[in-house]
Amino acid sequence: MNQAPNAVHKVSFEPTPNPHTLRFSTHQVFNEFPANFTSAQETTISPLARKLFGFPWCQAVYVGRDFVTVTKADWVQWEIIAEPLANLIEEHLNSGQPAVAPLSESSGTSAGDNAEVQRIKKILDEEIRPMVAQDGGDIVFSRFEHGIVYLHMQGSCAGCPSSTMTLKMGIEARLMEAIPAVKEVVAI
Repeated sequence: MNQAPNAVHKVSFEPTPNPHTLRFSTHQVFNEFPANFTSAQETTISPLARKLFGFPWCQAVYVGRDFVTVTKADWVQWEIIAEPLANLIEEHLNSGQPAVAPLSESSGTSAGDNAEVQRIKKILDEEIRPMVAQDGGDIVFSRFEHGIVYLHMQGSCAGCPSSTMTLKMGIEARLMEAIPAVKEVVAI
């Protein structure tokens, strides 16, 4: 999604439950489909992520609909880099360049999904993903096999100390309550 040339994005930042990740928010939609980057080699579709991986301390970038999370290395402090990083993200978004190039693939349910997978995806999309997005993360469905739901933890959820609790006490409990065939939820 390209921004209009006169769109003004003011970027603020806040901590997430993951101490190595900050959430940079614009409170305006600038990207239609979320994208996760864990290395510079993956950034070919994202000019913003490519810029951020230009810093040696950058370990991961997640671009959501109206926010970006950046995960840093242990050896650098947020007190030093947070404000300049917010300014860099704001400058990039206000330049009219896309955060992520438009994708041709669609997300969500597919024609081959059985009723259980459709229900799992619906609960994830409508109930769980909006909640974890508030903390700068995302949870993406991978597959459902033999009663086990496999999920990818992204953004601030990846490597977060509280992600196991969120996964087991939140997501797993909700999916098991709604779908009797679900026996376990596993992060991959």
